[in-house]
Amino acid sequence: MARMTSSDRPLLNRRLAEFGTTIFAEMSALALRTGAINLGQGFPDTDGPEEVREAAVRALRDGRGNQYPPGPGIPELRTAVAAHQQRRYGLSVDPDTEVLVTAGATEAIAASLLALVEPGDEVIALEPYYDSYAACIAMAGGARVPVTLRPDGSRFRLDLDELRDAVTDRTRLLLINTPHNPTGTVLTREELASIAELAVERDLLVVTDEVYEHLVFDDAEHIPLASFPGMRDRTVTISSAGKTFSFTGWKVGWITASSELVTAVRSAKQFLTYVSAGPFQYAVAEALALPESYFTGFRADMLAKRDVLAAGLEEAGLTVYRPSGTYFITADIRPLGESDGIAFCRALPERAGVVAIPTAVFYDHRDMGAPFVRFAFCKQRHVLEEAAARLKSAGTR
Repeated sequence: MARMTSSDRPLLNRRLAEFGTTIFAEMSALALRTGAINLGQGFPDTDGPEEVREAAVRALRDGRGNQYPPGPGIPELRTAVAAHQQRRYGLSVDPDTEVLVTAGATEAIAASLLALVEPGDEVIALEPYYDSYAACIAMAGGARVPVTLRPDGSRFRLDLDELRDAVTDRTRLLLINTPHNPTGTVLTREELASIAELAVERDLLVVTDEVYEHLVFDDAEHIPLASFPGMRDRTVTISSAGKTFSFTGWKVGWITASSELVTAVRSAKQFLTYVSAGPFQYAVAEALALPESYFTGFRADMLAKRDVLAAGLEEAGLTVYRPSGTYFITADIRPLGESDGIAFCRALPERAGVVAIPTAVFYDHRDMGAPFVRFAFCKQRHVLEEAAARLKSAGTR
């Protein structure tokens, strides 16, 4: 019997009442129980560069980071992040005052929202959204206002008029994700310029989740929102090492922002993990300095995997939206005579030996996401080929 307080008030904070076990935990458990290929959770099935792993081993052996690292992150990593922003995007960042190392991008998002949002503030987020966004807004006491990305031809597109109409006098912050998980959309220069103009006009703060910055395909281009006029001092830019270097378990992320914003976010972050991943910070500092050939090769490898899985899903009868970024593919199950993505994904491990994620769980407007499912292609090529073969042979077509 569940323990209750004397007033019979539920134990769980009511702000979190709508959030149960994550869909990732449910689907990963299904994968283990059925022996299905897990294309649900977004983690690679191979490790990243050997030289980066060895850098972590050296740090451990040399006693670097085995005790508490500095609160903002080790100087070597903060310097490497600043150099990366300058080299890639021409953004000048002070490593001493404008970089903060976090326990992955997830903590960076949580700390940013807890620091910058007060109860009653409205936070606009692009829907579908990464699931921690909703929980972090709730923990901060904010009100979530979704603006929906809708299918338009081969991509999901942001309606800029809808975004503008969503802003009210209570809006505090825009939470932007590009390249976008789960749809794979990469916001264009024109779209980003419009978002920047809106933020300046309405005096809004912006938190941008850019963890897939190195995974853009075809003609897409990743442009940090902080690089647009008027955005440098109102934008918190978030990224991490996990997606770029395939060491997701290390949980090394960071924010870059003005010193005032970094100070605010650090005030919240210090009471979450305080510090983390000491030895791995040294390794990530070396990873960020890898030659351009690494990033080019990494992107080419993921592009090839995207095309393998996309072709397989199309052969299995699904409508595929080929992503311009990230390592996820969104597919529409309606050509299969299906319309309920949650039921489809729960049945798929037994039916086809493959696990996917129903995109509806990332929507406030569940009906808009009902027919879409997300597949991860950050797996070995033979795994993707086997998954495609299973889907086709299981009669999903």
